[in-house]
Amino acid sequence: MFEKVNPAHPDKLADRIAGALVDLSYGKEENPRIAVEVLIGHGKCQIIAETSVALPADAVTAAVHRIAGPLEVDYVEVPQDAHLSRNQTGAIRCGDNGIFKGMPVTEEQKKLTGIARAIYAFNRTDGKYILDGDRLIICQSNAKSEELKSIFPNAEVNPLGDWTGGTDVDTGATNRKLGSDMADSVTGGGLHGKDLSKADVSVNIYAWRKAQETGKPVEFCCAIGDETVGGIPYSEIVETARQHIQALGGFEAFAAWGLV
Repeated sequence: MFEKVNPAHPDKLADRIAGALVDLSYGKEENPRIAVEVLIGHGKCQIIAETSVALPADAVTAAVHRIAGPLEVDYVEVPQDAHLSRNQTGAIRCGDNGIFKGMPVTEEQKKLTGIARAIYAFNRTDGKYILDGDRLIICQSNAKSEELKSIFPNAEVNPLGDWTGGTDVDTGATNRKLGSDMADSVTGGGLHGKDLSKADVSVNIYAWRKAQETGKPVEFCCAIGDETVGGIPYSEIVETARQHIQALGGFEAFAAWGLV
């Protein structure tokens, strides 16, 4: 059983905006410190960024408008906490406590992600999908149910009828769709809107990749300030995550579909 949302879902729009701001920070520094929270809906976008890098308000607004449309933007930027900043001085150390689990992606999860991507290729509006064995549920906004039914004849398509979706009728918040982005690998930490020093990003990515390589569950834990995780230098974990993000095209691209 698995649920997937597409990049136009309001929660994913929030993740993508947060990712875009992290991309902006990496455009200014090689190893910035940033954590972004985004809440959007009903014509407004509220953003709080704790960061070591000052981001121009006009660049933030431009990113929001490009991703989510002409929303009214309220951007608040505050410096990173001094204690957290000191933790990163002189070495690459874990930015927080955490437990992390990487799980191999199942055939069911791969199948539903493929369906979601196929629908999004021709209908780039808010959509949510569930696969439970042979039961496929497709909820796709701004689409004719009859057309989707002709492509997926055995699916339950828009059970309550055609609908609009998007931020005019729903709100979105960062890291609210981790089940869609991580499947069975979900633990406590948020995946989006953070730089690579944050274990929520780097260790989650590392654990997930190891699970795909080995075909077995992988678990790690860390304390803030750790320089190794599971016997592996944290600097190596960060570089593995950096390469993963770069291969996708950046943090905004990563936020669009997540790990699954």
